[in-house]
Amino acid sequence: MASEELKDIPENEIESNWDEVVDNFDNMGLKPDLLRGIYAYGFERPSAIQQRAIIPVVKGHDVIAQAQSGTGKTATFSISILQRININPENHQTQALILAPTRELAQQIQKVVIALGDYMKIDCMACVGGTNVREDMDKLRAGVHIVVGTPGRVFDMINRGALKTQSVQIFCLDEADEMLSRGFKDQIYEVFQHLPQETQVVLLSATMPADVLEVSKKFMRDPVRILVKRDELTLEGIKQFYIAVEKEEWKLDTLSDLYETVTITQAVIFCNSRRKVDWLTEKLTAREFTVSAMHGDMEQKQRELIMKEFRSGSSRVLITTDLLARGIDVQQVSLVINYDLPNNRENYIHRIGRGGRFGRKGVAINFATNDDVRMLRDIEQFYNTQIEEMPMNVADLI
Repeated sequence: MASEELKDIPENEIESNWDEVVDNFDNMGLKPDLLRGIYAYGFERPSAIQQRAIIPVVKGHDVIAQAQSGTGKTATFSISILQRININPENHQTQALILAPTRELAQQIQKVVIALGDYMKIDCMACVGGTNVREDMDKLRAGVHIVVGTPGRVFDMINRGALKTQSVQIFCLDEADEMLSRGFKDQIYEVFQHLPQETQVVLLSATMPADVLEVSKKFMRDPVRILVKRDELTLEGIKQFYIAVEKEEWKLDTLSDLYETVTITQAVIFCNSRRKVDWLTEKLTAREFTVSAMHGDMEQKQRELIMKEFRSGSSRVLITTDLLARGIDVQQVSLVINYDLPNNRENYIHRIGRGGRFGRKGVAINFATNDDVRMLRDIEQFYNTQIEEMPMNVADLI
């Protein structure tokens, strides 16, 4: 990178130090059974992050990669891990450990690992809160190659001696910024202390706040750094609009007017608080609109059921908080409505970035009160994007 470009690096971006790009899965030297799994999963060619990050991980480097949700990060580390570890019937020790901030994301990752490893006789378990501790301990004692989990439950399993870490070769922290901001720092540090000295560390994060860089300095050896620029990312192909709603009270009627349009497709509606999710669900249900809702106060089982209904398309409109905004891959969502603008601009891409995954088209509609105008402009500047007033024919665009 030329020195005059350096001064333009924002505080929370890393600087890349790896420039090898492999734009074809066939040229990555992967095991034949893994390659079969990749193509069977429906991948044709690697995304920007996959083209850059799979090879250094497979080569055994510590890697810190910065890329937004929706760019193929999960498959990046899943493929790398499946390539790195040694799967044979005799060896049932845990060789890879992946941590994620939410149960949903951990389960999503587990599904991807199992699907990609479909031809490899892989054992991969999700180790998350809200499930039976005894059952988890039994599974771990029987032996699994890869554990994906949330920090609290994983640390608990290590503490109880059920999860043995002496054979862990690769440790992966997904959505590291989100994890550290949720206050998992102590547990993550504790887990690190239990890993063998030579464990390879892979860290993925959408932003690079001081916490993430501190972890990378403390626990990583001379890491390969990969930055996939924000503008190469998932706002492409997503049309973004705003509707000026002078007062907060008018949003409900605006949404009701939009509703006919909304139900043509599957839509996710974001609110900033759990209370608001419940309130909006209640109001829309009273107006005889069918909606489902999901937030962090709900029981795990209930959250899973709602996601299942939404994924299968039997429920068409999902109202939720930012809990859902990261890492839950809902393929068919082509419309996102920000009933509330996100509290921080980083979350904007996590919310609307789902619509355009891998070239899919999408529409995002932002409800903006007079108080929101500054935030909207801020988001436009931050992502170097345009958010225009919503046209009358929005139905044709979805």
